[in-house]
Amino acid sequence: MAIQKLYAGAKLRELRTKVGLTQKDFAARLGVSLPYLNQMENNNRPVSTTVVLALASEFGMDVTELSTGDGERLVSDMREALADPVFGGDMPPLADLRLAASNAPGLARAFLELHQNYRQTHERLASLDEALGREDARASPSPWEEVRDFFHYCDNYIDAVDRAAEHFASREGGHRNTRASAVATLSDAGVTIEFTDTDALRSFDPAQNILRISARAAPETQTFQLLLQVALSRQDALLEATLDLARFHSAAARDIAKIGLANYFAGAALLPYGAFHTKSQSCRHDLEVLAGHFGASIEQVAHRLSTLQRPGTKGIPFFFVRVDQAGTITKRHSATRLQFARFGGACPLWNVHSAFETPGRFLRQLAETPDGVRYISLARDISKPAGRFGAPVRRYAIALGCEVRHASAIVYADGMDVGRDGAFEPIGISCRICERKECHQRSVPPLERQLVVDPNMRSVLPYRIE
Repeated sequence: MAIQKLYAGAKLRELRTKVGLTQKDFAARLGVSLPYLNQMENNNRPVSTTVVLALASEFGMDVTELSTGDGERLVSDMREALADPVFGGDMPPLADLRLAASNAPGLARAFLELHQNYRQTHERLASLDEALGREDARASPSPWEEVRDFFHYCDNYIDAVDRAAEHFASREGGHRNTRASAVATLSDAGVTIEFTDTDALRSFDPAQNILRISARAAPETQTFQLLLQVALSRQDALLEATLDLARFHSAAARDIAKIGLANYFAGAALLPYGAFHTKSQSCRHDLEVLAGHFGASIEQVAHRLSTLQRPGTKGIPFFFVRVDQAGTITKRHSATRLQFARFGGACPLWNVHSAFETPGRFLRQLAETPDGVRYISLARDISKPAGRFGAPVRRYAIALGCEVRHASAIVYADGMDVGRDGAFEPIGISCRICERKECHQRSVPPLERQLVVDPNMRSVLPYRIE
């Protein structure tokens, strides 16, 4: 297998600016010539092993940061944006998009924000009868999408919150007493905890300082809600400081993000980084073993695995996604090169959709994306009953996966024929940007391709893609 060259011009420029060095002085510290540094900063040359070692020894840099997934995320988002018919013509070559993402990530993000604002303005104009005369009729980023992108580009890892949660979990004898520690912390703060027969998972009355938790909820859900309240009640200063750094455009986005950060704290306290990372490696990422060991749900464990991106102790890069029965993505994150569509559903050939047909079972799949990267994907349905007769059951399916090169560290890869080309299912990202021409499950034509319709010929598709 060919070794992938490392291009990190933007990271090098960022570090040089941060330490306040000229190119000449920076090159001297790295032990390279000025022209060589200039070529690396402009991604005309890959970062050499010598430079990687110098970055670590001279500047204490965590060299794993050189290969973050920001570039692939930007490329994926730009491809989806450029598929909008407003741009017309042909899609820019993939090489150009990768060059823009690596050499000018700030410009790439500005382009994405511009397109997002255009789309939102277009949607508002489509319903002008409702928007006319309202002060909030001006275009502004969707708060939900703004928060989603915040976590997306943080690699779904918030260091300060993660470490605070881990410190909390280390009290009272470790993660096995996290629930008791949460109850004690809230009690010390004067909060009365009541377990009630109600549909609401958590309800806090600030006037009376009473926290009500649903007695019908699963134990791991109850613990999670207790920890979430700990975050809101006892970690408010940390959450607010993190929100200040994020600089959201609206109060609504900030409010949504605060709940998101509180959820992050709860998950990180229930599954503390160090202990969870160690156990994950020892059991080869067996979700059921991890869920039983930490008293968590399968979904909580799968989601946490996708956040193990702490500099210096990173876990296997996983993708994690949750879909509803309509195929709409409700949660998504990827530390891999596989990036999910920002809008719409997931590829119908992906095994996550089949999970609804086999409740309670893990489905395994070997898949290959159009760029030739191969993955192992694990899917399972997740039912969330309300705990009483007649209450609606919320049904989702989750998928967790990684590149097939990590198969030896994944228990679910055992017995799968990862060395056979024909074992890999061809999947895509989204039909509107998928490059595959002969997919039998294609729902819509790719927006960036010309179509040929022949009334005398009907193949798998009613049209031919040029």
